[in-house]
Amino acid sequence: MPALASHRKPRTRVRNTGPAVGITTAALASVTLLSTQSALAAPAPKPSIEDVQKKVDDLYRQAGTATQQYNQAKEATTAQRSKVDTLLDDVAKRTEKLNEARRTLGTYAAAQYRGGTLAPTATFFLADDPQSFFDQTHLMDRMTERQTRAVSDFRTQQVKASKQRAEAVASLETLTESQATLRTSKQNVQTKLSEARGLLSKLTAEEKARLAELERKKEAEAKRKAAELAKKQAAAKAEADRKAAAAEEAAKEAGSGTGTGTGTGTGSGSGSDTDASTKAEKVMAFARAQLGKPYVWGATGPASYDCSGLTQAAWKAAGVDIPRTTWDQVNVGTRIATEDLQPGDLVFFYDDISHVGIYKGDGMMIHAPKPGANVREESIYYMPIYGSVRPG
Repeated sequence: MPALASHRKPRTRVRNTGPAVGITTAALASVTLLSTQSALAAPAPKPSIEDVQKKVDDLYRQAGTATQQYNQAKEATTAQRSKVDTLLDDVAKRTEKLNEARRTLGTYAAAQYRGGTLAPTATFFLADDPQSFFDQTHLMDRMTERQTRAVSDFRTQQVKASKQRAEAVASLETLTESQATLRTSKQNVQTKLSEARGLLSKLTAEEKARLAELERKKEAEAKRKAAELAKKQAAAKAEADRKAAAAEEAAKEAGSGTGTGTGTGTGSGSGSDTDASTKAEKVMAFARAQLGKPYVWGATGPASYDCSGLTQAAWKAAGVDIPRTTWDQVNVGTRIATEDLQPGDLVFFYDDISHVGIYKGDGMMIHAPKPGANVREESIYYMPIYGSVRPG
C-alpha cells in the first residue's frame, strides 16, 4: 500500500501543470490572431483622383521618352544593318580577289615544279645558240617580275581581307547591341502603357467622371493661355505692319520730294521670306490632312504617327528632311521664342524633350498626343514647353 501511495503523488503534480500550458498557448494564439486582424484592418489608402491623374500623365510622358529611345535605337539598328551588309559584300569581293591571287601563285609554283631550275651557265651551254639563251633569260626575268607582283598582290589582298573581316565582326557586334537596345526600349514603352491602363481600369464610373472633369479644366486653362498668346501676337503683328507702312510712306515722300531717286533698291530678303512661307504652308497643309489619324508609338505614317514621326513627315512634305527623334529635331534650324512662333514651327515639351507638335497659330498646335488618342489640335500650353525651333 505505501508503494501505491507514493506512486499517486507525482501524478497529481503533473495534472496541476497542464492548465498553465494550455492558457499560455491560447494567449499566444489570441495575440497572433489579433495581430493578423489588425494588419488586415488597415489597408493602404486609395490615391486621390488628382494623384491618379498625375501618375497617369507621368506614365504617358515616360512612355513618350521610351518611344524616342525606341525610335533612336531603330534608326541605329537600320543604319548598322546597312553598314554590315555593305561590309559583308566588300569582304566577299575581297575574298574573291585573294583567291585569284592565290590561284596565280599556284600557277607559278606548279610551273616551277614541272620545269625545275637550271643554273644560268648550264642553260647557256644547252641552248641552241647564244641568241636563244638571251631571249630565254629575258623571258625568265619577266616571269620573275610577274611572280613578284603576284606575291605582293596576294599579300596586299590578304591584309585588306583580314582588316575588312575585323570591321565586319565589329559592326555585327554593334548591330547586336543596337538590337538589344531596341528590344529594351520596346519593352519599356509597353510596360509604361500597361501601368497607365491598369491605373485607369481600376477607377469607378464616378472616379472616371471626376478625372474627365479635371482634364476639361486643364484643357480650358491651356486654351486661355493660348488665347492670351494669340492676342499678344496679333498686337505685335499690327504694330509691325503699322511701322512698315509708315516706313514705306516716308520713303515714298522722300523720293517724290527730291525727284532724284535712282531705283537701286535690291529687295534683298523677300525671296527668302517667300520661300519660308511656302514651306510653312506645305507643312500645315500636310499636318491638317493627318487630323484624326491614330497615335501609334514608333509610327511614321501614312496611316498613323507618333509625335516626332508626324513632324518629320510634315516637313518632308515641304521638301525639308529633319531627323527622326525629338532629341535631334530640337537641334535643327533656328531657335524661336514662344511669342515669336509662326505656323510650321516645332514646339517641344518637357525637360527631357520627349514630345513635339507643329505650331498652327493663335497659341495652338497640331500633334500626335499619346496612345489611345488621335492627331488633333491643342493648346501649346497643355504641356510644359521646353522650347521651339524653325526648320528649313
